[in-house]
Parts: sequence; C-alpha cells; structure tokens
Amino acid sequence: MKNIAIIASGSGTNAENIINFFKDSKLVSIKLIVSNKKDAFVLKRAKKHNIESFFLSKADIYNSDSLLNILNDNKIDFVVLAGFLLLVPSNIISSFKNRIINIHPALLPKYGGKGMYGMNVHKSIIENKETESGITIHYVNEKYDDGAIIFQAKCIIDKNDTPESLATKIHELEYKHFP
Repeated sequence: MKNIAIIASGSGTNAENIINFFKDSKLVSIKLIVSNKKDAFVLKRAKKHNIESFFLSKADIYNSDSLLNILNDNKIDFVVLAGFLLLVPSNIISSFKNRIINIHPALLPKYGGKGMYGMNVHKSIIENKETESGITIHYVNEKYDDGAIIFQAKCIIDKNDTPESLATKIHELEYKHFP
C-alpha cells in the first residue's frame, strides 16, 4: 500500500476527486491532507472522508520541520499538491525527490511561475488570444511550475471563450486526468 498526502490551500475539489478515485483501492491510501489555510474547505472535505488533516501556517511550513515530521510520521510515500499556492520548502523537496506532483492549469512551460494560478492563468491565456490551453501534471522541484512534465491534456479555445468558460474546460480536464 502506498500512502499519499494531499497538500492544498483552497476548496479541495481536485483533492476530493482524488480521494473518491482511490477510495476502494488496495494499492493507494489517501492518508492525510495538509493545508496552509485554517479555513480552507479542503479540511472539511478531509473530515467528511475520515481522513486525518492538519493546518500548518506559512511560518510552520517554512521555519520548522513540522510538515516533514507529519509526512514522515504518517509514512507518506508520495505527495500530491492540489491547489497548494506556496513554494514547497527545500527540506520537503529533498526528502521526497521525484515523489511530489502538482497540476497546473495551463500547458507548461507557458503561463507558469509565481502568481500564475487559477483565474490569473486563464485571463492571461485569453488576453494573449491563445488557441489552446490545457493542464500539465508535473514533478515538483525548487521553482514554481518548473519540474519535469509527466502528462499534458489540451482543450481548444474558441473566440467566444472567457476566462470563466476556459476555467470550466480546464476543471473538466483536471477531474478526468489528475487522479
């Protein structure tokens, strides 16, 4: 059995999709959820699914080994970022080399980096009149959206798309492919 930790900052729709995908698995256990936001809805989703959850402040994550200790104490094999908006600390990167993945709402290497998340990405893509977008699942390293690409899925952008309609298309790709 491989133990997975999900780290998220927001509502947790991708986290819940992953939880549901693996709920009857004999190979994978979603062991815990960690959030850097005390009021993140992902923590309520964890409770609903009887998954242990932790809130760690930004200071806890960057100025201590709290996150690393939680991951190690729970015998975590892999870490999945699902809307985690902070740069992963180097102690976690080095301890889980090539065992941390993230999903990005664009076709990297375009539209990645600090500040490029959620609607910021979709607005930039529409403003630049791109004809396609998509998702990128990638390994996590010391830089935002810079790790080796594992998988990409594309969608077509038509002339009537808005950032909001593009976001809907991207969410559909995320839900289909991220688990």
